[in-house]
Amino acid sequence: MTDIKRLSLTDADNIFALSQFAFQYDLTKDALNKKKEEAERHIIWGWMANDQLAAKLHLIPLSCYINGRTFEMGGISSVATWPEYRRQGAVRDLLYHALHHMRQHGQTLSFLHPFSFAFYRKYGWEHTFSEKTYTIPITVLKRQWQVSGYVRRIEDDINALHTVYSEYAKNFNGTLVRDEKWWEQRVLRGNWHKAAAFEENGNTAGYILYNVKDEKVTVHEHAFTTLNAQKLLLQFIANHDSMAEKVEMTVPENDNLTLLVDEPRFEQKITPYFMARIVDVHAFLQAYPFIKELTEAVTLHITDDFLPENNGDYQLSRTETGINVTCMPWNIRQDEGIDCSVQQLTSMLMGYKRPFELYAADLLRGRWEQVHQLENIIPHRQTYFPDFY
Repeated sequence: MTDIKRLSLTDADNIFALSQFAFQYDLTKDALNKKKEEAERHIIWGWMANDQLAAKLHLIPLSCYINGRTFEMGGISSVATWPEYRRQGAVRDLLYHALHHMRQHGQTLSFLHPFSFAFYRKYGWEHTFSEKTYTIPITVLKRQWQVSGYVRRIEDDINALHTVYSEYAKNFNGTLVRDEKWWEQRVLRGNWHKAAAFEENGNTAGYILYNVKDEKVTVHEHAFTTLNAQKLLLQFIANHDSMAEKVEMTVPENDNLTLLVDEPRFEQKITPYFMARIVDVHAFLQAYPFIKELTEAVTLHITDDFLPENNGDYQLSRTETGINVTCMPWNIRQDEGIDCSVQQLTSMLMGYKRPFELYAADLLRGRWEQVHQLENIIPHRQTYFPDFY
């Protein structure tokens, strides 16, 4: 007999025993206590077989920025199954359960880090975040940066870091809205050196978390609110040239460092990273900040094979105050629209791929005029996810 049960931290030994087995790591007593503290914000479900934990899923209630607006998001994490219970539908059942919980609690988006993109695509998630990693000879950064202001090493000043991060994060789609606990438990938990960039007026305009080891500067995270602050941080990194020969950093896919240096020929690697899915299509479309450039109504024929509650025709029409969204059942389907899966809808509205790109790849089908309208009303904004869970 199987069922899904919400677990608590009284089940922590079983929860983290499965995590250690599935993800192949060992926890010291201190590390286990830290994991328990982090899990206090998690909602954890177990797929139980004869009242024994067979599989589990963690849901982390989070928020993220989409075109400068905050959206509630459910982060799926630590999905694991004991081997004797695999291929019995446990993960499918847990994902379905979690998605319904998210719909009921206003979480219109969900992100996860997949072990397999193909596996989670079956359940409606789509690749929407990539990591762009630079490996740069430090000599490339040694130049006259023509900056004003200064950089100083700092301690854990979460307020200052958070102010810069929040302004920086709003330039992208999918970046987390962080709280103090997230900074403490997830961002600053490593033994990182920290430095901040200050403008001439003394305002903090950038920061960097990094370490130096084996003649390499590894940038864990950096953010900036002005071009001057970005250049200050690059100059600061270059000042480590007596200690390091190269620099490794992860940046947004649209990062423009190659425009700022004299020699752009250094290693640049793009790796698929996180996936996302729209959980509640109607609610997400209603809240989405479309550009008001619609000259004719657009109808989206949305299919969601795993969560059929999202199936339907969604008509976008221009009003005096913005874009109106009307959901119509398939039994009154309008033929002149765009055929679109929930995966491709997520990719477009997150800003990872444009409607024209998906149309050219035959992943959107419909009249060109309708696709052109859709292209005009979706803001251009890069996805970026500097976190991990």
